[in-house]
Amino acid sequence: MNIVVLISGSGSNLQAILDSLPHQHSSTPLGTPAHLHLPPSVNVKAVISNKSNVFGLERAKRCDPPIPTQVLALKTFLNRNPGSSRQDWEIELSNMVNSHKPDLIVLAGFMMILSPAFLNNIHQKPIINLHPALPGAFDGAHAIERAYDAFKQGHISKTGCMVHYVIPQVDRGEPIVVADVDIHKQDTLESMENRIHETEWRIIIQAVKKVLNV
Repeated sequence: MNIVVLISGSGSNLQAILDSLPHQHSSTPLGTPAHLHLPPSVNVKAVISNKSNVFGLERAKRCDPPIPTQVLALKTFLNRNPGSSRQDWEIELSNMVNSHKPDLIVLAGFMMILSPAFLNNIHQKPIINLHPALPGAFDGAHAIERAYDAFKQGHISKTGCMVHYVIPQVDRGEPIVVADVDIHKQDTLESMENRIHETEWRIIIQAVKKVLNV
């Protein structure tokens, strides 16, 4: 079973997936508990980024064996294709994804909103996204910072993260795995963020296992 992972940055969530693959050896591991390992039948077929020179691409290249990487930056695409649109870029991105014949597409820190131009061109394969907030809370960007501000103002006592199916409405797809993250009185934004990320690394593997039924 083939996975294509879309990223935009450092790729720590990607690394959690790579660490879970018993046949992949990485020089930048996070350390994944054995019970979260994926079976040998699961492969990361490609890592695609909308930004060049991000460390997530290096994580893929440093694997043994290396994982193919591709970059499709929106601004570069528009400059190279005069008269083209954001939707044209999404169609090109979906064609790139489809070329790898994935069984699952994972958005792991992919910071672009995908419209039906992309979603409808994927060949009926599941697309899942990791979001650092609970369902219905803090949709969209800067979710962790917004949750921390809400805690400081006394509006919430916990936050969390989820993996959900991707639909046109941002962060509103059906949740697959949801995990609460407590917020402590002494927490800084950084300490809370670290705890959320550690939880994300766990639930992304759980979600992949659940969706692929492995």
